Amino acid sequence: MRVAIGSDHAGFRLKALLADMLRERGHEVVDVGTDSEAAADYPDYAESLALAVRDGRADRGVMICGSGVGAGVAVNKVSGIRGAVCHDTYSAHQGVEHDDMNVLVLGARIVGEALARELVETFLDAEFSHEERHRRRIEKVRRLEARSWPEK
Repeated sequence: MRVAIGSDHAGFRLKALLADMLRERGHEVVDVGTDSEAAADYPDYAESLALAVRDGRADRGVMICGSGVGAGVAVNKVSGIRGAVCHDTYSAHQGVEHDDMNVLVLGARIVGEALARELVETFLDAEFSHEERHRRRIEKVRRLEARSWPEK
């Protein structure tokens, strides 16, 4: 599987560790940065990661920032991306199985290395169920995404 991985400065160390793990498991890694612990803005890397997934350069993505929250908000601004912050294995697989989640977002200051590895493995091993109820709900999400919402 081709996996895009990205982070801001707070997630850089965890990103490097997870990228190595992914390569060891035989995945092709598309590293969108950042490349150091120097201050970096998560929206820049979240956008690069989301576009890699949306445009088919990666099958799924793993985005990391300090808490996961900011990066989670940012990846979901890109049409076609269904990303979620997951800090437990149930959400990491259920998000794929029921919600066709294509980006896993992690908080490097929230999860340790062992749990992060487990979350990524769980996320990548999961498959969308294709059950009618889940397809129907994803279609409703797509319709929401396609709407033009007026600004206040």
